Amino acid sequence: MSKLLEFINGQQDALLSDLENLVNLDTPTSSKALVDQAMQIVITRFQELLGGSVESIPQEKYGNQVKLCLGEGSGSGQILLIAHMDTVWPEGETAKRPFRQEGQRLYGPGIFDMKCGLLQGLYAMYAVVSQYKLTKKMVLFINTDEEVGSPSSRKWIEEEALKSDAVFVLEPALGPLGKLKTSRKGVGRFALEIEGVPAHSGINHSEGVNALQELAHQILYLQGLTDYSKGSTVNVGIASGGTAVNVVSGQARAELDLRIESMDEAERLSRHILNVSPVLANTKLHMRGGIIRPPMEQAMSRKLFASAQAIAGELGFSLEETATGGASDGNFTAALNIPTLDGLGAVGHGAHALDEYVELDSISLRCALLAHLIKEQMEELN
Repeated sequence: MSKLLEFINGQQDALLSDLENLVNLDTPTSSKALVDQAMQIVITRFQELLGGSVESIPQEKYGNQVKLCLGEGSGSGQILLIAHMDTVWPEGETAKRPFRQEGQRLYGPGIFDMKCGLLQGLYAMYAVVSQYKLTKKMVLFINTDEEVGSPSSRKWIEEEALKSDAVFVLEPALGPLGKLKTSRKGVGRFALEIEGVPAHSGINHSEGVNALQELAHQILYLQGLTDYSKGSTVNVGIASGGTAVNVVSGQARAELDLRIESMDEAERLSRHILNVSPVLANTKLHMRGGIIRPPMEQAMSRKLFASAQAIAGELGFSLEETATGGASDGNFTAALNIPTLDGLGAVGHGAHALDEYVELDSISLRCALLAHLIKEQMEELN
């Protein structure tokens, strides 16, 4: 057994106690107070275990972003770990569904996405520091608005990534085999506003131009931009309009989601979307939006995944990679050409679902995998 895995096995009870405490705290993205309260628990544990430095980046709308740092002055390199504290669950959810264990599965709001992964990162750092001398700085960046696209944290994530030799993202692994995510689609978000010509539907129907009719044309066009052969999808997820059933609608709107595998495809489809033209005379279209997360392309994960696969073999389990249509903060770091490996958090199922769980017997192994990856990066020349 590796020294790191042996150490982590010895810390599993403490990790599980911390996990229960953290899961039983509500941390909806929308509540700065609750997220800050939970963050303080993690900061306290970090200082108890590791005694490193803490930098809090104040935020007005969301919880404060936090950097937990070790090895200041240990060399010119840096290793960045990324986790997020916020969850999709509202205040009061943990009172309804507190942390519980059923057999070898652990349940609770946010346990899989991604409170277990956050603590695995903390304990992996603890294991490395306890067994080896640091030759590079380590930073665990804990984001507080990931579930809404990281609007306030993206700047700080990118700033830390540009200082780093490698980025390890502690989002959950995929599927029962715990596959690592070596590529992710990028995300675009757009909103369309349509102006028609309102009129009384019984008296002056012919004088009106129905914005909802124009919207129907635009939905068909936009949905038709989907190209599965290129991994590109356009989804009009919200559509509305009109004011009354007896009025030719003078306004309509829609919101759409774009997913793409490459920046070339992102630019191509963004042009098509932003330059939509009206079909009906006397209607006006106003489209706004753009790419909010660039794609995480596989080239940025290739070397790190090969290392992870070899380490997993030494630890006694097999490891596979996968692509996913979902996005994470790893999209930002990979787009900066920083080697990035994602899905290094918990193995389980049910992100954003009521049956969200983590496989108990995977926690120490995955924590050890991350610790070995950190150690390996410590040994690499800058």
